[in-house]
Amino acid sequence: MEGCREIFSKKLKDYGAAWRIMRSPSVTDQIFIKANRIRSLETKGVSLVGEGVFPEFQAIVNYGIVGLIQLERGYADTEDMTAEQALAEYDKHAQAALELMLRKNHDYDEAWRSMRVSSYTDLILMKLFRTKQIEGNNGNTLISEGIDANYLDMINYSVFAIIKLTEANESEK
Repeated sequence: MEGCREIFSKKLKDYGAAWRIMRSPSVTDQIFIKANRIRSLETKGVSLVGEGVFPEFQAIVNYGIVGLIQLERGYADTEDMTAEQALAEYDKHAQAALELMLRKNHDYDEAWRSMRVSSYTDLILMKLFRTKQIEGNNGNTLISEGIDANYLDMINYSVFAIIKLTEANESEK
């Protein structure tokens, strides 16, 4: 999460909080682009752009947090948030994702450690399709969790992937 936050902070310096104009479905589509690229790279085994899946999982974490901020605050017509305010919001939602992860890890006995990174990709894509369906229903569900819960799960699946990829990279050294 430190690495994701650092990227978010640097992008705030470069672009400000320009993402504040994005409506929630646009954030969902941006996450879809990232997850779809990960799956494409996993399937093809080669990147013509030169970047691998690691930065894409980091982007999903950051866009997931942007999505949570947008759900809570709504979108803006202009950049209406300072970098400091954006980082405070980021930290609040990152903490909520961590707390959820810890609760689920307790209940699931860290089953994620036995999963493949490609399974996280598929789960993120499934959560995206669910989110798009909920957005198509104007955010209404009959029995399911809402958009925020799906964003939180996408963040946490991405964190799991980042951990697994980091551990694999370190074991190769």
